[in-house]
Amino acid sequence: MTQYVIRRILLAIPVVLGILVVTFIIARVIPGDPCRSALAEHATEAACEAFAERFGLDEPILVQLGIYMRDAFTGDFGNSIRFSIPVTQLLIERLPVTLELGTAAILIAVLIGVPAGVISAVRRNSSVDVATMIGANIGVSMPVYWLGLMLAFLFAIVLKDTPFRLPPSGRLTAGVLPTPFYEAWGLHLINGTLLYTIADFISNFAIFNAIITFQWKVLVDAIVHLILPAVALSTIPMAIIARITRSSMLDVLGREYVRAARAKGVVESRVVLKHALRNALLPVVTVIGLQTGTLFAGAVLTESIFGFSGVGRALFDAITGRDYTVIQAFTIVVAIGYVFINALVDISYGFIDPRIKLR
Repeated sequence: MTQYVIRRILLAIPVVLGILVVTFIIARVIPGDPCRSALAEHATEAACEAFAERFGLDEPILVQLGIYMRDAFTGDFGNSIRFSIPVTQLLIERLPVTLELGTAAILIAVLIGVPAGVISAVRRNSSVDVATMIGANIGVSMPVYWLGLMLAFLFAIVLKDTPFRLPPSGRLTAGVLPTPFYEAWGLHLINGTLLYTIADFISNFAIFNAIITFQWKVLVDAIVHLILPAVALSTIPMAIIARITRSSMLDVLGREYVRAARAKGVVESRVVLKHALRNALLPVVTVIGLQTGTLFAGAVLTESIFGFSGVGRALFDAITGRDYTVIQAFTIVVAIGYVFINALVDISYGFIDPRIKLR
């Protein structure tokens, strides 16, 4: 197992290097001038020359690439061209928002999609099966941006005078100010130190921070604001997971060992859950891992619609503002997330099916 993990890490290095180069090139071929985006359209040539010198954009492309890769491997992503603050600070503020949203979305997708797929397979060709597959097809075909707008319209406007009203935007209600856990616990951390940076990153997980500090008002408010974007983001993964679960279960339910278990008089629920579902999990886990990675792409639209200041929203703003440093840093973080999730999926195979040996 240890050798397999080490090998996966080593194989990930050239992938990350390739992503670094491709991201650098794509960021610079995007039409537009970062100087004009940051200083407005009527910025003088002298101002743009000073701007380029300040951010190293006056250097040859290969020199810029070398500096960028050197700094990236040391964890220094430079300063945002648009906001003139360290990109690391933006990551500390924005990444927890997207991780929280993505975690909620994938939990909803798995907790609904897997049972729906199992029930649909067990009751094949029944009305439940037909309804589930129709719902799954609609879910796959429904654009996230349209669903997000419809959910916001329904729960914020149509149901605004009912107990079912939900906030259409924002992460917390204006005036609700969470206290970071290190302040609530009376920890004296020096600003700028590694320990402070880690603590600040953790405290930006609004729900987790509220739980460990017993800020119940903040907790309820954060969960209420998270419902609509998480549901909108989870719809497509939920539908795909349900369809894959049904297909995999149908294949397994026809196997000889399942028929043998039934012939021995094993309770049907045990046959389905222990003998069938466990053996059908490999493709399901694979698609869950893939969908978890693609949530970052869906988060761009979802965060923009619901006013969430996460990685997706920051990446969208960086692209429109030609903020090279933010584009590069946030893309690398998303790519590393993909690599990490794929590695976890591969490692999980050995636990799901003991016949698979990780070497």
